[in-house]
Amino acid sequence: MQRKASDANCMVDPIPVLPPDARAGLAALCAMDADLARIEPAAGPLPWRTRPGGFSGLLQAIMGQQISNQAAAAIWRRLAAVPGAITPRGLLALDDDALRGAGLSRPKVSHARSLAVAFVDGTLSEEGIAARDDTAAIALLASVRGLGPWTAEVYLLFALQRSDVFPAGDLALAAAVMHLKGLAARPAPKALRDMAEAWRPHRSLAARLLWHHWRHVTGRPSMDDPVLIDPPVDAPPPA
Repeated sequence: MQRKASDANCMVDPIPVLPPDARAGLAALCAMDADLARIEPAAGPLPWRTRPGGFSGLLQAIMGQQISNQAAAAIWRRLAAVPGAITPRGLLALDDDALRGAGLSRPKVSHARSLAVAFVDGTLSEEGIAARDDTAAIALLASVRGLGPWTAEVYLLFALQRSDVFPAGDLALAAAVMHLKGLAARPAPKALRDMAEAWRPHRSLAARLLWHHWRHVTGRPSMDDPVLIDPPVDAPPPA
C-alpha cells in the first residue's frame, strides 16, 4: 500500500545546514539528472530534516501513516502532551481511551502498542537497528506489526541518515516525479523504485530533493512547520 509523504514526520533545523558530504552528493545527483538540478534554483536551498532515533521516532512515523501532514501534526502534538506516551513502558501503561483521546485510530493504538512491546522485550532497540545494514534493518523493522517497509525506509533515511534509501511507496515522491518530469500519471512504487536506481548511491538525497520540490509547488506544510491549524484527525491523505 502506498503511504503519504514521509517528510511530514520530520523535524527541520532553523538553518538548513547540510552535512559536509551532502553538498557533494547533491552536485553528483544534479550531474546525473538535469531535472533534479532544477529543484534548488526554484525552491531554494534544501533544508536538512531529521527525526529522532529509537522508539519516539518510530512512533512518530506511525502517527504519520496514510493521513495528511496537518492531521499527523495535530495527533503527534496531542500524543506527545500525554505524560509517558512517547516512552515504551509509559505508553503501555496508558489505557486505550487516553490514546484515542489524543486522536489515534484503533489500528494506530494497536500498532503503537506493538511497537512499545518490541522495545520492551528487546526485539527492537535504537542501537540494534543502527548496527544493521540497510536491508537487514528494514527487514527487522518491517517484521513488527504496524511497521511496514515505508516506515522502515523513512526511519533509516531521516533518523539514521542513511545515504542510499528510497521510500518508493511514498505518494508525494511519486507526485513530485510526475510533476518534475512531466509524466502523464504518478509512477507506481515498482516503477518509481526502478527509476531511482539511476540515482544510486545518493537515493536518499534524491528523495529529499523531490520532497522539497513537492512542498514548493504545492505549498503544503510539513508536520513540524511552526504554525498549523488542527484539522479533523481523520482527514484523508493528500491527492
